[in-house]
Amino acid sequence: MTREQKPSDANVALGTRLRRTWRAVSIPVSSVLLALLIGAIILAVSGSSPLAAYSALLKGSLGNSAAVGRTLEKATPLVLNGLAVAFAFKAGLFNIGAQGQLLFGAVVAAAVGFGVSGLPAVIHMPLALLAGGLAGALYGAIPGALKTYSGAHEVITTIMLNYVAINITDYLANGPWKDPSPGNIVARTPRILPTAEIPNLGNIPLGFFIGAVAAVLTWWLLYRTTIGYEIRTVGLNPNAAHYAGIRVSFTIILTMTISGLLAGIGGAIETQGVVGRFQPGFNVGLGFDAITIALLAKTHPVGVIPAALLVGAMKAGESQMQFSAGVATEIIDVILALILFFVAADRIVRWIIRTRATEEEQVILSTGWGQQ
Repeated sequence: MTREQKPSDANVALGTRLRRTWRAVSIPVSSVLLALLIGAIILAVSGSSPLAAYSALLKGSLGNSAAVGRTLEKATPLVLNGLAVAFAFKAGLFNIGAQGQLLFGAVVAAAVGFGVSGLPAVIHMPLALLAGGLAGALYGAIPGALKTYSGAHEVITTIMLNYVAINITDYLANGPWKDPSPGNIVARTPRILPTAEIPNLGNIPLGFFIGAVAAVLTWWLLYRTTIGYEIRTVGLNPNAAHYAGIRVSFTIILTMTISGLLAGIGGAIETQGVVGRFQPGFNVGLGFDAITIALLAKTHPVGVIPAALLVGAMKAGESQMQFSAGVATEIIDVILALILFFVAADRIVRWIIRTRATEEEQVILSTGWGQQ
């Protein structure tokens, strides 16, 4: 009897795991498919061929090794910034300031990259990366401290701090850190030294592996450490966390600091591994795409990787879609906006695919106004 029950128990356990997996991925996958379907309708109405457009998009992002390299290059800073937003979500914080934290990380990494000479690559490259991460961490700590000590909501403060970051980094790139090369009239820093650059492994950017390692470490921190448990508890119920002896104020500041650290590293990788310098405008939108990625990943650190790869592939293939199918690249922004809409308004998707939400699947976007 026992021998007959064992396979049955194993089948039940397998079925339970499959159902849990489906519940975890059903909304993100369905949201992407619905967004692509509506995008196809928009393309057809505008007189373009959806099949030709999506074929060109696929070719431009995965058609050959160079295309795959472009996809990974686009995805790399998105992994880090998606992690930044997802990490803050775990504490019930909505970090809209990943863009500003990214900018400070990018400009400080550039300053260390061109301003510090005489170091070997094995020291110079990680030093610039660390400097960019610390710059983002310090900038992320500001809204955490403001929320803790004044009750200012992180959504408002991070949005405002984005504008502060944009203007300060513009000033630095057009002022004291401007490229002094003869004939240069563009606001940009000098090119970083070769010893500070993050190299590629063939067509594969090394920065992508840094992002993947960061995702695994973030998962470990959240789900295998006491600090991670405290962060998740504060996100579920800050009042209960306080009565349980958790230092809620400290946890909020720490969460925003680590979130800023991740965003700053993303900006540093963009400078050291992609652009080679800091130039205003090259990083526009990366911090805001991170919100789409975090929600698409259901705020799971490891889930951020495929979500970033999807967005990176769309960004990498949009130019091919424009040239081959004659489709404006703005259609990609429309599709990304639709993905964000369907993930956020998951009741619509659940009604379409006939599935129910469980309590652990719900994403807590933010604590209430003024709560600490």
